Amino acid sequence: MEKLWRAYKFDSNLQAKEELVNQCLPLVKSTAYRMYMYASPSHDIDDLASAGIMGLLDAIDKFNPTKGAAFKTYAGYRIRGAILDEIRALDWVPRSVREKASELEAVYARLEQKMGYAPAQVDVAKEMGIPVDELHTMLTDVSCTSMLALEELCQDKNDEAAIRDTIADPNAVNVDEKLTYEETKDLLATAIDALPKQEKLVVTLYYHEELTMKEVGRVLDVSESRICQIHSSAILRLRAHIKKLREN
Repeated sequence: MEKLWRAYKFDSNLQAKEELVNQCLPLVKSTAYRMYMYASPSHDIDDLASAGIMGLLDAIDKFNPTKGAAFKTYAGYRIRGAILDEIRALDWVPRSVREKASELEAVYARLEQKMGYAPAQVDVAKEMGIPVDELHTMLTDVSCTSMLALEELCQDKNDEAAIRDTIADPNAVNVDEKLTYEETKDLLATAIDALPKQEKLVVTLYYHEELTMKEVGRVLDVSESRICQIHSSAILRLRAHIKKLREN
């Protein structure tokens, strides 16, 4: 892909750019499909794919091979970022759902501090005075808020640059930003290590192996809806854990 990019960038070869876009379309489509579950009902796959293509074109214009990242890696982050921005543009999540997510996050944080380790879902349900099945329903309800992907958990509120851009272009940040990135990366690694085994596996398969929720369900032999619940639990737990680590 780098060869095609160079042909376009340095030789103004528009055919090379077209071929580069064509080669990246499967990446755009697969990313749109993976993120579709977090989108507003008014969105469809084509809406997200269109946003992803805009991210791809932005990556073609801004990619710098001297920064050490492969074009496909850089483009992947830009595509995901553009789709996430499209989803965020229509803030359709009801206040009640956001309040429910905040409540769950607070319970995870409180129990972890009290117990000294990651609480099981049965512990969370007991703390809230509800059956485990009702907790599972809550986790399904708040799954739309989990669009705040792992890279966003590392985003500093005072820094507009998402972690995906830091990863894609590590040499473009100054010393202070680099230190912040390294610190937040370590915090995230620590938080993931503290996850229960099943949640850690879901996070790894979904974010690192880039499987869809349905594919993760096949690997673990559970339903896609159950994977969404486990994923929601993991994200809420990670957010609570990282807040706690940052406060210490």
